[in-house]
Order: sequence, then C-alpha cells, then structure tokens
Amino acid sequence: MAAKRESGSGGGSILQFAPFQSSVDEGFWHRLSSLKLNKLGIDESPIPITGFYAPCSHLQVSNHLSLLTESLPSDSDEQSSTAEISRGSRNKCTVPGTLYNSNTLESFYTIDKQSLLKQEAKKIWEDIHSGKAVEDSTVLSRFLVISFADLKKWSFHYWFAFPALVLDPPATVVDLKPASLWFSSQEAESVSAACSDWRNSSLTADVPYFLLTIAPNSRATIRHLKDWEACEGDGQKLLFGFYDPCHLQNHPGWPLRNFLALILTRWKLKSVLFLCYRENRGFTDLGLSLVGEALITVPQGWGDHQCVPNTVGWELNKGRKVPRCISLAKSMDPTRLAISAADLNLKLMRWRQLPSLNLDILSSRKCLLLGAGTLGCQVARMLMAWGVRKITLLDNGRVAMSNPLRQSLYTLDDCLNGGDFKAMAAVKSLERIFPAVAAEGVVMAIPMPGHPVPCQEEDSVLDDCRRLTDLILSHDVIFLLTDTRESRWLPTLLCANTNKITITAALGFDSFLVMRHGPGPFSITHDVKTEAVNGLSADMDNLGLNNRDGGQRLGCYFCNDVVAPTDSTANRTLDQQCTVTRPGLAPIASALAVELFVGVLHHPKGIYAGAEFANSIDSGSSEQPLGILPHQIRGSLSQFSQMTLVGHSSNSCTACCSTVVSEYRKRGMEFILQAINHPTYLEDLTGLTELKKSANSFHVDWDYESDNEDDCVEI
Repeated sequence: MAAKRESGSGGGSILQFAPFQSSVDEGFWHRLSSLKLNKLGIDESPIPITGFYAPCSHLQVSNHLSLLTESLPSDSDEQSSTAEISRGSRNKCTVPGTLYNSNTLESFYTIDKQSLLKQEAKKIWEDIHSGKAVEDSTVLSRFLVISFADLKKWSFHYWFAFPALVLDPPATVVDLKPASLWFSSQEAESVSAACSDWRNSSLTADVPYFLLTIAPNSRATIRHLKDWEACEGDGQKLLFGFYDPCHLQNHPGWPLRNFLALILTRWKLKSVLFLCYRENRGFTDLGLSLVGEALITVPQGWGDHQCVPNTVGWELNKGRKVPRCISLAKSMDPTRLAISAADLNLKLMRWRQLPSLNLDILSSRKCLLLGAGTLGCQVARMLMAWGVRKITLLDNGRVAMSNPLRQSLYTLDDCLNGGDFKAMAAVKSLERIFPAVAAEGVVMAIPMPGHPVPCQEEDSVLDDCRRLTDLILSHDVIFLLTDTRESRWLPTLLCANTNKITITAALGFDSFLVMRHGPGPFSITHDVKTEAVNGLSADMDNLGLNNRDGGQRLGCYFCNDVVAPTDSTANRTLDQQCTVTRPGLAPIASALAVELFVGVLHHPKGIYAGAEFANSIDSGSSEQPLGILPHQIRGSLSQFSQMTLVGHSSNSCTACCSTVVSEYRKRGMEFILQAINHPTYLEDLTGLTELKKSANSFHVDWDYESDNEDDCVEI
C-alpha cells in the first residue's frame, strides 16, 4: 500500500504510488520445471520472460502483473518467449522481464538483489535516453524475478522486483480527482469513445502508455508517445495516459513512476497532466479513472546519462521484505506428480553425467517381457526406472504362495483363491507403482519343442504361435525371461526372423547369464521397407542400418548348443523343476539385462554393434557415455565374480541359423509344429545329428610303446 501523504515544497502533496502486485499461474511453475530439467540444467543465465497486466477493471480489486505458462519459452524452443506470444489482447498487455533462477536455496537467499535491481534500472534508464521507451513503452514497466525451484518437493521460492527510478526531490501532485469530475461532459464523452477505440484496436490494445489531446471543440484524440511533437501547441489540452492496474482513489499505480522519469528526461516538462486509465468490467470508467497534475523538480545529476538514479522496487510480502514460497505438491494431480518425480533422476543425469541420454527413445520403446516371474518382475520395474513406459508381460502361470517373497510385483492378496494370473497381477502392480505406465498383460503359454501337441490341441497351439508372432512384430525389444530353455526357442527364432533387439537372462543356482542376441541371419541383405514391415520404428531403423561391416554376427542363446531344446522338466524332482536360485541372483541379472538394453539403444550401431570388452582398444568405451557394450555377461555369486564373453553365431544353431530361419519362412506354422512334435527334427535339419555321429566315430590311437623303460615313473 502507499504511504501517508506529506506536504511538498510546492504546496502540493508528495505523489505516492500504489506498488505493483504479482501473481504467478501454476502453469508457469510447471514450464519452469520442465525447462530446468530438460534444457537449462545447472545453467543460471538470466532467462527472458514476459509478464502480463491490464488496466484495473474492478472497483475494489487491483490488477496484478501475472506470469502465465506462455511467459516462459518451452523447453523445445530455441527462441525467446516473446516470439510465441500473440500481441493485441486487451486483457494481456505484455511487459518484458528477466528471471534469475538459482540452483540452490542458499544461492537464492544470498544473491545480490540490489545489484540485480540496479542492472534492470540501468536498462530502463538507457531505453529512456535512447528513445526505445518512446517507440516501445512497455519497457518502462520492465521487471525481474529471482527464484529457486525445489523439484523434489515441488516447492518454489520467488521474489518480484518492479524497478522504479526515484525522483529526488519527489514529485508533488495537485488536484488528483476522478476523471469524470475533471472533464466536461462533452470532453468526457469524447474521451470515453477515444479510449474505447484505442482499447478495441488490435494494434493499440496492449500499448499501455499514450498521449491524450483534447481540442478546444472538446474532441479527444489518443496518439502514440512518438507523436509528441504533433500534440504540442494549438491550445490543446495534453494528458499523459497509462493503463493503471491500481483501484485506489487516492493514488496512481506504479507504472506512472518511470513514465514521469521519461517525460522529464525526454521532454523536459516540469508540470505534467496525467490520466490513470481504469475500466469497470471491460469498459472505460472515468469515475474510477484519475486525472492529476504532477509537479516535478529536476533531480541533481539527471543530466548525466551515465549516472543511473537510485532505484526501488522489491515487492513486499505481507508488509515485509521477504520472498514468497508456494508448494504445488498437494494441488497437483497425483499421476502428473508421479510422472515428474519418476523422470527426475533421468533428467538430472543429463545435467552433468550423461548429456547425450536419449529419454525420448527410451519412453517410446515397446518392450515385451516373456515371463512374469522373478526375472520378469525385476526387469519390469527396472525398465520403468529407465523411463520405459510401454511394457507387455506374457505368462500363463498363476501367483503361488511361494512367489511374493521373490517376485517383487506380487503380494499375498494375489495368491488367494487359487492365485491371480501373473501377467494380469503384474500389470495391476505396475500401475499402482506408476499410474502413467502403459502396461498390458497377456495370459498365454509359449509352444515349446519337446512338448508334443495332441491332434485335438494343434489349432489352439498354432493360434498361440500366431499370437506370439504378432506380439513380437508389434514390439521393439524382446526380453526372454522364462524358466526353461525350450520356452526360449520359438521367441528366439521369431526375433531372428524379424531382426528384433533380444535380451536373454537365465539363472542357475548361484550363477547367471545375461546376453544380447545378434541380428538375424538375413539382416545384411534386408532393406528398409522389409524392416518397416517388421514393425521397427524410424528410430530403430537408424540404430540397425547405420553400419553393417560384414563382420561375423553375434550368436543367440542356442548358438553354443550341440543338442536341440527338449523337455527339461520331465522326470525331474521338485527342486529341479522349480527355479531354485540364491535370492540375490535375479535382481543382479535383471539389472544387467536392462542396462544392456539401454546400451544397445544408445550405441550408434544398435543391434549390429560388436562385442566390446573393458580395456580393449576396439571397445570404443571412451566414446560411448554408457561405457562398453558386451555380448554376454556371466556371473557367479559363489565366487562373487563376473566376466564378459563373446559367442559368434553358429551355422548349426537350432534357432537363428539361416537354415532354420529359411525353413520357417518357407513353411511357417507347419515348420513350427514339426519342430515341437519331433525332438530330433531340428538336429537333423541343422546337421547336428551328423556332427554328433562324426564325434562318436572319432577314435584316438594312443602310442603305448616306449623306447626306454626308464621313462616310466612309478607313483
């Protein structure tokens, strides 16, 4: 509020001004948060912003200078915010401002506020002397904001300043009264019409400072400040008008302060008639508007352009010189808050450690998890932590009482009444953990070699094969997380055929294997159209097609086997049928599987990247921000050891060699059914049968003859 009036030396009262009041829309803080995380990082450079205000439009309430969502540039914009703001709105007069956002709360409180205020005042002072303030009067209301955004707690500390050049001695006011009492009835009618025309024109609606002339015949005209010379003389009344946000009847608003400084400096006037233009519900209200005469004495030193006058302007908070703080945590939609919090760690990575981290490619990948057991639960949670939002889990099992302790997505409630299907229970759990995840559960068994299908069930099994094929085609990355070796065969074949990124994680009692499958056998000769048909997005195309140097491709899970997959659970004891592992093994393997997936996405060669090793000249680890990209990772808890290996593709592989994939392409579901029902078919097809026969017929002749019996040592 304005201070009490005091008598001035000229017989009038000292002119007091009602301070500007600020208002910040919630959308502004959301955009600042996004800008901070996605673009600014630790950069504390000043940010150009735009404020909005309008003339007072209510008898008892002043208008505020507001910051809205569009006050800031979006995090994808390279241009300043002023480029995206539409001019010409009568309710949104634009005002340039500067935001100083601190990285820490301590730096926010210790920032040199007086120095910042002087910097902004200097800009206003220079704009007055250069004539810019006459061409674009909005710079007279220039403002600044200091802030600190606590993105963990969603609280924001901030403080506004509206720099005002101090007249010393202060101006005095003579005869301040409502405009309706100052103008004659004819003048008032003409002034109201002129103001309405000015406010309703898209060219002038948001021009907050203007010249008002009234001719001897009571005709009022409003002009731009740059038309000052045309307004002098000829017996006209000349008033300097401005949009006044204040509603008080005894005080003009804050914008008049720098307006008087401009008038004194540019036109050397010592007596100024001013109009505080105000409205009532959008229409000109001369009863609320004020007219007064200000008497100005030239302050000492104002003739020196280099000498910036004293400045005031920090906004008070309930009468005290302290900043404001707002918390949005309670008012935010929980889902939106969860999304922001979930992405916080990833976006902070890009500030210093991983500037090249591509969050868009992570959030857009569709991941298919085959198996929703111990590995599937851990992998799903780890994918969400990396920003993956599209996850499909496939499993035909139900949650058993023994599961919740080891499988992190399930609780006791999921085990009751026979147990919920794992795939569906996992999806519900993921949605409880993170409501924005796009998770889907598929209850389905994977057809497996060595598990013959009765004639009456063939159609059902073939439907499952087709459904699995469609799922693999519609996803970008496939995780093989099933319990048995044979359940990985069909997905491996389908992934090799469609050239999908495929990650396998397998557990022993105290050992694990995590590996990425190499590209399919025909990936070197396929074209972009074929890959597009196979469901790879444009991003995936770039990952897979950049460099294919003709080197030997990496192998799949089955490339080192010399036997075809078969029934691994028949005639087994309970501990052999179940996946009995040390509890700490699955989290380790799951984490490595997801890290391997992220590494593939960020490698310039993608699925075609060769095996890399630590401390290897060819590893390229110095160039890749995420480090090396191995082919296989094998670990042992009993030895607390881990090593990276490479296994190249085999021409006799039962899942990914060109012979098998070609046969699948020729015969389709007929081939799959034969592989399922006939245990030796795959071995016969790939030549493993002949290989084993050759190995069995191979004899080594030992030479037991000795030229010297003394060579024999008795032990």
